[in-house]
Amino acid sequence: MENQLVIGVDFGSDSARAVVMDARDGRKLGGADCVYPRWMRGAYCDSARAVFRQHPLDYLEAFERCVRDALENAGTGAAADVKAIAVDTTGSTPAPIGMDGLPLAMHEEYKDDPNAMFYMWKDHSANEEAALVNAVLSNFENEDYTRFQGKYSSEWWWAKILHARRVAPKMCAQAVTWVEHSDWIPSLLTGRTAPTRLFRNACGAGHKALWHSDFGGLPSQRALEMIDPYLAQIAATYGVPQIAGSVVGKLTPEWARRLGLGEDVVVGGGSFDAHAGAVGAGVKPKTLVKVVGTSTVDLLVEERDVLRGKDVQDVCGQAENSIIPGYTGIESGQAAFGDIFSWYRKVMLWPVRDFLAQQENLDEAEKERLAGAYARQVIGRLEEECMRAPINMDITALDWLNGRRYPMVNEAARGMIGGLTLGATAPQIFAALAMSTVFGSRRILESMVARGLQIDEIITVGGVAKKAPYIMQMMADVINRPIMVSRAEQCCATGAAIYAAVAAGIYPDVLTASRHMSERIEKTYAPDPSRKMQYDLLYKKYLNLCRHAETIQMELSSLTQGGGL
Repeated sequence: MENQLVIGVDFGSDSARAVVMDARDGRKLGGADCVYPRWMRGAYCDSARAVFRQHPLDYLEAFERCVRDALENAGTGAAADVKAIAVDTTGSTPAPIGMDGLPLAMHEEYKDDPNAMFYMWKDHSANEEAALVNAVLSNFENEDYTRFQGKYSSEWWWAKILHARRVAPKMCAQAVTWVEHSDWIPSLLTGRTAPTRLFRNACGAGHKALWHSDFGGLPSQRALEMIDPYLAQIAATYGVPQIAGSVVGKLTPEWARRLGLGEDVVVGGGSFDAHAGAVGAGVKPKTLVKVVGTSTVDLLVEERDVLRGKDVQDVCGQAENSIIPGYTGIESGQAAFGDIFSWYRKVMLWPVRDFLAQQENLDEAEKERLAGAYARQVIGRLEEECMRAPINMDITALDWLNGRRYPMVNEAARGMIGGLTLGATAPQIFAALAMSTVFGSRRILESMVARGLQIDEIITVGGVAKKAPYIMQMMADVINRPIMVSRAEQCCATGAAIYAAVAAGIYPDVLTASRHMSERIEKTYAPDPSRKMQYDLLYKKYLNLCRHAETIQMELSSLTQGGGL
């Protein structure tokens, strides 16, 4: 039987990962990853101002290298058997596009201008613009364009474009349209680079640009013009979104040569990374897939009629043909999860680096080696100490270090730690931070169930899910449900490969392809009933702190802005 190979490529926050899979049984024949070189140097970012931009050349260089390496790892002759390729990316991660279909940062004039690059999903520089978008679109001529997504976020499409319009009007005047990273790659691979022919994926259109059939598409031109005429101009070039797994086209001769593939390879419509990850993990109706990494994304699919009449806009977003075509995709999540532990590691690492910097008898390489060794071990050591110790009932933390995504979006919300004493230890503070992330997950789950969404099982994927048993056991205990962990190392890339298999015609639809190709369960964490009472009490303290934190932060902010401090 002829081999049926497909390639899935996942563009994450730091790197691109490719997998070569046999679509018949889901076997992975080869894989590779490549970091974004400019991003890893910290170029074009200012974390203090929540500005995170990525250069398009980072994507193209990493993409070409990881696909070629994955094919080499798959063995001799693998490239000749590849039928299709599809990608997923972070989102909303848009960039301004010129008439040639290239991001303006690929033009000499703007090659080092962060405003002409891709605005990464976690870029929060558009907070003010998001507030304006929300104010107009939530009540325009008796239409609430936000009713399927809830409060509009600075991480999303219209807010980022409006921010660019305000801070870089000259550059924006050169942009014919804007495009999501997830849509630019398949468009580029197939030569569909004319601004009005760009591929637009249904996940991005619905969740970030507010496309919905109830509105007849995007928000009305009049509504967008009220915010800024530039937004209406961009909307006029948008086109009709397509589903993941659709056929975008075939590889251009140039990209076939660059990737070492045939020109008959089909390019499938892709999606956002978390959505592809849900498909790679085996999402289906009533199954929640929780992507647990730097942030979390909670994903469900449900039939449209089941959702009619349910008010869920404060707890999740919903978009047609999202995740699995034919269903409504439901997305919720936390703005920070693993990022919180990375922050705490940096705090713990500061005195080590400061001490090493003062050691004149050590060269720079040795200092870096010692600092790196400490950094690699510190979280593991903290987890070990926490697993041996009893649950600390005194310290309570909030997980809003990067704002609150759901429920009830508030990007101005901030983290907090309460109940500290002079006896508090580093492991106890770490445990409180870990509990805050898991309590945030419980709050989202309970909000979904309270609004009428049925969840029968929970599958987790991602780095934290696979590498942090202390936190995953805590999640099972706090939520009081079994937590399954997918065995996937590259679940998002697997989901992209599933989309590719559908585009190639190997399977008729995504659910069928997923049954053959999705990852299996590696481990299940069962809740420990002996801990339930303690965690329930701590969860009540967490909710109480939630209720008071925003009031306190608003009062402090008003004092600061009003000159009271």
